[in-house]
Amino acid sequence: MTGIVAVISTGSFGPHAALAREALRKAAQGLGRAIAVELRTQETVTDALPPEAVSGASQVLLVTEPGGAAADEARFAGRPTIHATLAEVLEDAPGVLARTGSGSGAASAADPAAAEGALKIVAITSCPTGIAHTFMAAEGLVEGARAQGHQIRVETQGSVGAQDELTAAEIAAADLVIIAADKQVDLGRFGGKRLFLSPTKPAITDGAGLIRKAQAEARMQAGSASSEAAQPEAKKVGVYKHLMTGVSFMLPFVVAGGLLIAIAFALGGIYVYEDQYAGTLGHTLFQIGAKGAFTLMVPALAGYIAWSIADRPGLAPGMTGGVIAGTIGAGFLGGIVAGFIAGYGVLWLNRAIKLPKTLQGLKPVLILPLLGTALTGLLMYYVVGEPTARLLATITAFLQGMQGTSAALLGLLLGGMMAVDMGGPVNKAAYAFATTLIAANVLEPMAAVMCAGMVPPIALAVACRLLPARFTPEEREAGNAAFVLGLAFVTEGAIPFAARDPLRVIPSLIAGSAVAGAICMALGVAQRVPHGGIFVLPIPNAVTNLTGFGIALVAGTAVSVLALALVKRRIVVPAAVPSAV
Repeated sequence: MTGIVAVISTGSFGPHAALAREALRKAAQGLGRAIAVELRTQETVTDALPPEAVSGASQVLLVTEPGGAAADEARFAGRPTIHATLAEVLEDAPGVLARTGSGSGAASAADPAAAEGALKIVAITSCPTGIAHTFMAAEGLVEGARAQGHQIRVETQGSVGAQDELTAAEIAAADLVIIAADKQVDLGRFGGKRLFLSPTKPAITDGAGLIRKAQAEARMQAGSASSEAAQPEAKKVGVYKHLMTGVSFMLPFVVAGGLLIAIAFALGGIYVYEDQYAGTLGHTLFQIGAKGAFTLMVPALAGYIAWSIADRPGLAPGMTGGVIAGTIGAGFLGGIVAGFIAGYGVLWLNRAIKLPKTLQGLKPVLILPLLGTALTGLLMYYVVGEPTARLLATITAFLQGMQGTSAALLGLLLGGMMAVDMGGPVNKAAYAFATTLIAANVLEPMAAVMCAGMVPPIALAVACRLLPARFTPEEREAGNAAFVLGLAFVTEGAIPFAARDPLRVIPSLIAGSAVAGAICMALGVAQRVPHGGIFVLPIPNAVTNLTGFGIALVAGTAVSVLALALVKRRIVVPAAVPSAV
């Protein structure tokens, strides 16, 4: 097999299709290769490929455009298949053919065997908090690609922004794009590429398996970088992921505002916000934190929920709805409602409004933001705003009035949730609940959640020291890192232990975390900052009742270690038992 066969699928037989055909023929002639090109439209097929051309082809090139006719890929089963867009051919036909010459292009989903050669892969990993899962997923993909002989470049979108950012050249040269993320990621850069979406967990637990699945199931991303092109992917995303995207963008405002308020109290006392202290550093820092960063928390939450649903056209309606939620007293609950109203409202408007192609550019920058903002604002003021405000006031009063048993039960529930999946959906649900309550000045659940989240990795580190016979040498070595991660409130440090022995480890950790959360709530421990672990405890007023926090952490750790001692089996005979943690 020595020749190339190509199928150009377009909406109609126009000048672009003819130009692409001639560009391919000229490029093939320059490379000294034979090529046969079939033009396929919605109505007709021109220059249909004869059976002998298909059977004798060494490579198959499928060229498509959005809205074009579908190519009959079943004809080419067993042939190495390369995908390209009409724009790519018109821009660089020799480059497209060069991909067929190497035979290393991305194989079609119908031909997984053709994807078994070495691939160039680019990937993005991201999680709502952007701390542990982001980087563990990246490591899993790198190891999986290395094991299979693929080249890979991973961009991590963590809490400090994007690192190791993919270049345009790397994306253009890639055969496969993998997005392993638990929140919405902008896909506009990957038009015309085979793309596969996944949560972070499969990348963490089996990076090689995820890559194999991506090779078989990846689909072409639409070639346009417009918001309309990204929305078909966004529609597949669930409500939970939209909410987590909003929470992830809200977190920096919560952290900055909470720490600034704590520092202000440390400098000027608990009444530093009063007018008599105006002009002092403490009063100014309080204004920045409380009336600056905290004021933007709910708009950021609402805006990025809407952005996750409807891409950029949803951002302005969502943020406006968030501001309205704040002004009418609907708080974070109103912000969540506003975000979903704005997102799905803009998505509906985008489908409902039909414009000629010459006016399509007005939709994302003018029509959708304008109508979406009006729709969201009117619904917030006249329909959902007042009931949501009353509901928030009721919840806030209930939570602030909880004492004793009722507070302990809430802490028990939130604490146990933190250890169920250690960074997964259940953990993140408890964390999001506590974080958003900070906006309503309900601070006790945040302390319970952070203390409970610190318990699993710390308990496993302590157990590795006190019970070395229950753990493998690799686990005992990992215990050192888990201890540091636990101190920093990175619950994911417990994942390797839970993955190896889930039926014994996870219930033991849930027990300790539940106890820690219950004690925190019962003792009235409150926290203004949603992250940082032990490293934010020394900041004055960041956490109230530090003694109670310490008691809860030690008690929860002790319960988990005791449970591990009871249920974990002895697997090795240790050479020596260290006496200190």
